[in-house]
Amino acid sequence: MSSPLGDAGVIDPVALAQALIATDSVTPASGAVFDLIEAALVPHGFEIDRFFAGEAPDGPVENILAVRGTTGPHLAFAGHLDVVPPGEGWSASPWSAEIRGGLLYGRGAVDMKGAVAAFVAAAVAPSSGIVSLILTGDEEGPATYGTRALIDRMADIGIAPDLCLVGEPTSSARLGDTIKIGRRGSVNIWIEIPGRQGHVAYPHLADNPITRLVAALAEIEGLILDDGNAWFQASNIEITDLAVNNPATNVIPGHAAARLSIRFNDEQRGDALVARITDLVRGHAPEATVTGRVSGEAFLTQPGRLSTMVAEAIEARTGLVAELSTTGGTSDARFLSRLCPTVEFGLVNATMHQVDEAVAVEDLLALTDIYADIIRRAHAAG
Repeated sequence: MSSPLGDAGVIDPVALAQALIATDSVTPASGAVFDLIEAALVPHGFEIDRFFAGEAPDGPVENILAVRGTTGPHLAFAGHLDVVPPGEGWSASPWSAEIRGGLLYGRGAVDMKGAVAAFVAAAVAPSSGIVSLILTGDEEGPATYGTRALIDRMADIGIAPDLCLVGEPTSSARLGDTIKIGRRGSVNIWIEIPGRQGHVAYPHLADNPITRLVAALAEIEGLILDDGNAWFQASNIEITDLAVNNPATNVIPGHAAARLSIRFNDEQRGDALVARITDLVRGHAPEATVTGRVSGEAFLTQPGRLSTMVAEAIEARTGLVAELSTTGGTSDARFLSRLCPTVEFGLVNATMHQVDEAVAVEDLLALTDIYADIIRRAHAAG
């Protein structure tokens, strides 16, 4: 494995990606993987702010904010250095960072150490404006003290990007075919319905909570939240768990529970959905406990200057006309979009979180070129 630093201090994105992948950083990440980023950026004039945020159970989490420049348009790149656990069945060690057949293998190759290496390599080139890198060690986990803590830190020290690009793997079939300009929101809801345990032969002496829970879930399943809109598909509710924990065949249980996951578009709000489900459930079971946790609200960056710059840079390098999309799961763009126009663009996502996750070496090089072009366009536009 070669050094990430090449001639004249130019960073080799493939070597840097290998070094990052070879560093085990299962969420929450800290330490050595951040050392690599700091070592790559400091020689190129970046000011580094590394800090831990939060306490147990969701913390502490290590984060890094790197900034170069004081005047001109400010373009921020954002991402994460943590990865999901590798799982079993890899053809080689998930930390080996081997290149075979033109593919770089390893956990995080796609999501998203490859893109981090690409935007670090692009960002160190001389530029005429401000470039910042916003990196957390906790995106794949609870995401409580990661990007949100970085946003608070930037506010405290007066740093405000004009545009933000998140390097999540957005491409579908070919590098550059998709740019994410928004994401649906996400809320999980836990429902607990109490009853009164009793013998099945004497139902009048018991109170079966399953009956009320099933009725509530049937009504929930029939809800149509909306029909979607020009940029978003319809919001949807999925029942993700149902639990009674009753090992006996002749006992009416005293408790029943369920969990819902709702992915919603920008016509909905997370807290309003929790309130709606709460009212519905209590219509069937007035003593039910309903608890919601909003992971993020839906957001949309209307097509404009940022998405146009990204699309033009993609087309110049690949010849593809990128599709603007809001599909997929949540990302930390849901937090960053509060700061400034935010889009996501990165590698092909076919193998993310899978065994033998891999990225094409040529895609890493092309992505670095695209990111460098976006920096030039962003700074020239100012």
